[in-house]
Amino acid sequence: MLPYLLVNILGIAVFVGIGILFSRDRKAIDFRGVVVCLCLNFILAAFFLLSPIGRLVVKGIADAFAWIVSQSYSGIGFVLGDLVPKTMGGSNINSDHPMMFITTALLPMLLIIPLFDILTYFRVLPCIINVLGKGIAFLTKKPKFESFFSLQMMLMGSTEAIYVSRFQLSKMSPVRNLTISMMAMSSVTAAIIGSYIQLVPAEFVISAIPINAINAILVANLLNPVKVSEDEDKITTSISQEKQEKEKRPLFMTFLGESILGAGKMVLIVAAMVITYVALANFVDALLQLTQIPYLKLENILGVVLFPFAWLLGFDPAQAFELASYMGTKLVMNEFVVMGQVSGEIASFSRHFTGVLTVFLTSFANLSTLGMILGSFGSFSSKKINNILSKQTPRILLSGLLVSLLSAAITGVFIW
Repeated sequence: MLPYLLVNILGIAVFVGIGILFSRDRKAIDFRGVVVCLCLNFILAAFFLLSPIGRLVVKGIADAFAWIVSQSYSGIGFVLGDLVPKTMGGSNINSDHPMMFITTALLPMLLIIPLFDILTYFRVLPCIINVLGKGIAFLTKKPKFESFFSLQMMLMGSTEAIYVSRFQLSKMSPVRNLTISMMAMSSVTAAIIGSYIQLVPAEFVISAIPINAINAILVANLLNPVKVSEDEDKITTSISQEKQEKEKRPLFMTFLGESILGAGKMVLIVAAMVITYVALANFVDALLQLTQIPYLKLENILGVVLFPFAWLLGFDPAQAFELASYMGTKLVMNEFVVMGQVSGEIASFSRHFTGVLTVFLTSFANLSTLGMILGSFGSFSSKKINNILSKQTPRILLSGLLVSLLSAAITGVFIW
C-alpha cells in the first residue's frame, strides 16, 4: 500500500505541475491560493471519508437522495407497471426484478429536477448558494463572483449557471469569462446526483462535489491567473433586468409544468446520448477489428493515452490501464456511459479503485460539455469574448481533466 500511496501523493504534485506548465501567465499565479485550496480539499476529504461526523453527513445526504428516488418509483411504476419493481422506503420488494438503466438512473430525474426547480422558484437554492459562496470567498480569498459560481455550477449545472449570471458575465473582462468557462467544465447538477447514486457508491459522489468546487477554483487559478481589483470584485445585477424577470415570473403551476417538460427533455437527451455513444463505440470497435490487429480496441487506445495519469492515482499497471480506459470513455462520451458499464461489477472493485473512479466520473467534464459552454457564452457575449474562448478550448478542456484528476487523487489518499 505505501508505495502506491506515495505515487498517489506524487500524482497530486504532478497534476498541479501540469497546470503551472500550461498556465497562460505563470508569473501571475497566486501560489498562496493554490496551497489554501489544496489544504481545504484535504480537510474536506478527511472529514467526509474518515471522520464519524463527516461520514454521517454524507450518509444523511445520500439517504435523502435515495429516499427521493424511491418516491419517484410510484409514478414510474404507475405508468410502466411490471417493468419496474414496487418500492417501499427505498428498498425493493421484488429484489429479483431486473432494474434497467433507464428506470434506475434516468426516469427518477422526472421527480428530482422539478423538486430542485421548486427550491429555486422559492429562492431556497439561491440563498444556500449565497451563504456558502461567501464562505468560500472568505476562505480562498478568491474573487466573490468566481466563488459564488463554483457553487452555482455544482447545484445548477454549467449552462444554467452561466445563463443566470449572463448579465455579470457580459460586463466582465474576457479573461475572467475564460476563468468561468474553465470552472464550468467541472459542473454537475444537484438534480442529477440522485441518478448517479443509483449506479455508483453515494459516499464518493457526495464527497466529490465540494472537492470539485474548490479544485475548479484552484485549476482556473493555475491555467488562467487573473488579478481582480477591489472595484471589479463585485457581484452586480441589472435592476431593470431583475424587475423585468420578476414581472415575467410565471405562475407556480405554469412554472412546474415547464419544469416537468424540461425534465422530460433531459431524460430523452441523456438516453439518446448514451444510446448513441455506446453504439458508436461498438461501431468503432467493429471497424478496428477489421484490421485483425490484436487488442486494437477503442478502450485500449484510450487506456494507453491516459495510462500515465491513471498510474499516478496509485495503481499497479493492470489496474491503471483499466481505470485509464474508463477515464477516456468518460471524457470522449460522458459519465453515464461508464457508470452504466461498471454499475453491475463495481462492488467487486477495491475500495481505492471504486472511490477514485467514482470521484473522477462525478462531473460533466467531457467534449459535449465544452460545446455547450461555448454555445452558452455565444448566446450573449461579445465577439471578442467568444473569439478568446474559442482559441482557448484546449485549456478549457484541460481544466476539466485536471479538476477530475486532482479530486480523484486527493480523495484517493484517504481510501485504501
